Amino acid sequence: MATHQFQTEVSQLLNLIVHSLYSHKEIFLRELVSNSSDAIDKLKYLTMTDDAYKSLQFDPRIDISFDETNHKSITIADTGIGMNEAELVENLGTIAKSGTKGFVAQLTGDAKKDSNLIGQFGVGFYSAFMVADKVEVTSRKAGEESAYRWVSDGKGEFEITPTEMDSFGTTITLHLNDEGKEYANRWQIQDVVKKYSDHIAFPIYLRYTKSEYDDKGKEKGKEEKLEQINAASALWKQGKTALSDDDYKNFYKTISHDSEDPLFWLHTKAEGTLEYTTLFYVPSQAPFDMYQVDYRPGVKLYVQRVFITDDEKELMPTYLRFLRGIIDSEDLPLNVSREILQENRVMASIRSASVKKVLGELQRIALEDKELYTKFIAQYNRPLKEGLYQDYANRDALMDLVRFKSTSVDGYTSLDEYKQRMLGDQKAIYYITGDDEQTLRNSPLLEAYRKKEIEVLIMDDDFDEVVIPTLGKYKETDLKAVNRADAGDDLKEKADKGKEKELKPVVERIKKALGDRVKDVRLSIRLADSPSCIVVDDADPTMKMQSLLKAMGQKDLPDVKPILEINPDHAIVAKLASLGDSQSDQEFVDDVSFLLLDQALLVEGAPVKQPADFVKRLNRVVGRAL
Repeated sequence: MATHQFQTEVSQLLNLIVHSLYSHKEIFLRELVSNSSDAIDKLKYLTMTDDAYKSLQFDPRIDISFDETNHKSITIADTGIGMNEAELVENLGTIAKSGTKGFVAQLTGDAKKDSNLIGQFGVGFYSAFMVADKVEVTSRKAGEESAYRWVSDGKGEFEITPTEMDSFGTTITLHLNDEGKEYANRWQIQDVVKKYSDHIAFPIYLRYTKSEYDDKGKEKGKEEKLEQINAASALWKQGKTALSDDDYKNFYKTISHDSEDPLFWLHTKAEGTLEYTTLFYVPSQAPFDMYQVDYRPGVKLYVQRVFITDDEKELMPTYLRFLRGIIDSEDLPLNVSREILQENRVMASIRSASVKKVLGELQRIALEDKELYTKFIAQYNRPLKEGLYQDYANRDALMDLVRFKSTSVDGYTSLDEYKQRMLGDQKAIYYITGDDEQTLRNSPLLEAYRKKEIEVLIMDDDFDEVVIPTLGKYKETDLKAVNRADAGDDLKEKADKGKEKELKPVVERIKKALGDRVKDVRLSIRLADSPSCIVVDDADPTMKMQSLLKAMGQKDLPDVKPILEINPDHAIVAKLASLGDSQSDQEFVDDVSFLLLDQALLVEGAPVKQPADFVKRLNRVVGRAL
């Protein structure tokens, strides 16, 4: 006998689960039946593709029985691939994801919020501890003679001992606690299986004892019954008209291990040159591992209803990694390998057509159900932006699907809606990028745009800085960042040559004072109230892009200098223009020049490089003013 400790993250999860964070305890049965189905799926594939397993006597089925005496229990047995000792430790003692610690770190201590998070994570087997104070798992791997018994009370340890089994597969026995005793009941089990697992592709049998009564209602004996309690038909192969919304929702929960209903789904059957069926779901909450490198793909591949893989990230593009569902092809070979799969023309065609179908459905929802699409965007706007960068073939569709915040409307807006609101003589779609929405909305760079009632898109997502400059145009209209030097086309008015000539000396004095701290000093056309702002040259990375590159480990970046723009109509600039050439005046010009630059940097969220010098200058200027 070997005693093992649960992985730390599992212990934390078990503690939460045992305290009933799931709103519906009945889902333990859905989770265990789903795991059994997966195990049978994997073995069925091997019996059809691997010579070592083809001679195996394989009867795919799931059997459920229960004990309704004082020692109440439920047993779920399957004829799937089974587990050896090492796999029992790996699958039932750990959560094999490097992102688990990050997941646990997100737990808040708020039962309701944590319940939703656990639902997204999909704890599967561990849900058994909601209803059981002891769980026993007996398993024998197909092709091996040894069997093992795993036992735990879910409080920190589990034991594994050798045992015997007549055949391969896995049997799980739950010794029910007070919370779970109600499920040691024929009708409860039938109802839960019918609700969640009716469309599991393998037969689920319930073994129970039925009492026989005579004409007077007196019990005359008992009879052992074995009854199939599910339809055992692949839901995705059925016609849409034969399926209810509840059918779709419950099947989603079975394949995704999510406790919430999906946001929406798309069921497609293609016939013709290629025959295949797809059923894709969009979860109501983004999967918690969506931004992790080792995210779990959510689409399962079947060939003629035979499960092939659920661990292939190439089935759909990575920007649609939030999708859950099924692809079932009639044309792929059963023994298609992962390497061949990535290059297979049939799979490439299915993938391409499926992406277009999904994006087409999103476009339909965006037009017909704005409330639903807003919920979608709240969860999945960023992955769509990744698609703009990755999927050139579908870029036009994606540009219509992404949404942005704006200076002119509440909530989100599309590029198409922006274009419809453009002023008659407006030359470009303007946007500003940065870290914080409120900082961007208060940026001096927006003053002249606001004064002229020109809308500017607020882009406060890191990825905006990466992807938007690569787009160039939207439907023949230029996309321009207002924090770049060339973005002032719609702000230009007839040049006041007299003002330019008058202020040229002060511009030169500021430029001389700042020296190599700036690339240039110019009069601004974009400022209305503030005395100064900074922009970058057209070929230089913005301050936001510089910080992103540094965060990615690029430390040897060239020192990109900003361009300082000053407001020709501001009182501070007018005061500087009136000063003479005395040493006192020159020192004052130097101090104000640095303050104009530093305050412009601060407004854009950049740190002041030399805070002590900044304070000294500020004090000297205030002292002179007083």
